[in-house]
Amino acid sequence: MVSLNTPLCDFGWKAIDFNLPGVDDNIWTLEKSKGANGLLVMFICNHCPYVKAILPRLVSDVLALKDLGIETIAIQSNNSENYPEDSFENMKLIANQFNFPFPYVIDDSQEIAHFYNAICTPDFFGFNRNLELQYRGRFDATGRGEPPPNNTRDLYEAMLLVAKTQKGPVDQKSSIGCSIKWRE
Repeated sequence: MVSLNTPLCDFGWKAIDFNLPGVDDNIWTLEKSKGANGLLVMFICNHCPYVKAILPRLVSDVLALKDLGIETIAIQSNNSENYPEDSFENMKLIANQFNFPFPYVIDDSQEIAHFYNAICTPDFFGFNRNLELQYRGRFDATGRGEPPPNNTRDLYEAMLLVAKTQKGPVDQKSSIGCSIKWRE
């Protein structure tokens, strides 16, 4: 497992459209995914210990953001031939197990991960209502373990600010996670 950190936010970078199949048997696009106040695009997978460590809290925070007009989409871009835990069938199981309140889609060609310059799982891209990037940071300080004392909800607080002001925080801490598993 290779742990990587994401680059910091390129404020104003415009979201790139996609057309990806979801575990709910729908095809999801950027337009179909966005909320009245913004969109959280996150690259996650099933096998990553960094994702597993935050998943229940992530689902809870995404539900709270939905009430603020921020919608979310999760993209799985790993090579599932080499990482079968990340297969489409297993994506369906995880989405059901955790009752995902967001579309979970597969980027089998890995094209969208390349377009977004996704580095790791989890990798978060928080956009305002104009689909301009306002946050590219961590979920919180958890890493692969338990949340530390006095843990802050970095992602939630950043997207709350985006919902209210359409601007993200200037101070952002990069996300850390497992590298995207690219095809050769």
